Amino acid sequence: MIYVMYTSSASHLMSSDELMRLLHQSRENNRRQEVTGMLLYSDGNFVQVLEGLAEVVDPLLKKIERDPRHKGVLEMLRGDLEERQFPEWSMGFRNLTDLSPEDRASVSGFLLNPSPESGSDETAHESLKLLQVFRRLMR
Repeated sequence: MIYVMYTSSASHLMSSDELMRLLHQSRENNRRQEVTGMLLYSDGNFVQVLEGLAEVVDPLLKKIERDPRHKGVLEMLRGDLEERQFPEWSMGFRNLTDLSPEDRASVSGFLLNPSPESGSDETAHESLKLLQVFRRLMR
């Protein structure tokens, strides 16, 4: 199994209804393909982690790159997984637009200015902070 974390920008600011439709489609497709992960959205920016078999995740990422709702897809992290980090989630979701000022400060730099050096220590550190905030908010 592998995981991939990417960022992208929405082609337009998405309404709550549009986000819910996207989430519903993602969850249905991911459940069928045994893909797990999480999706974050804030002010027109996405961060998503996908985990599953490489022969499923890689074509899915290519499909996302062609999706007209996304632009500027940038793969941030990729690696092998021995066990899923999001085993119970076909796709966890959080709209980060309404975060507290402290939480927004923790994640907005990563969301708005992702490092182009995919896999760098700095990127991994920022990714970890983002995931920690996400997990805390989901409790």
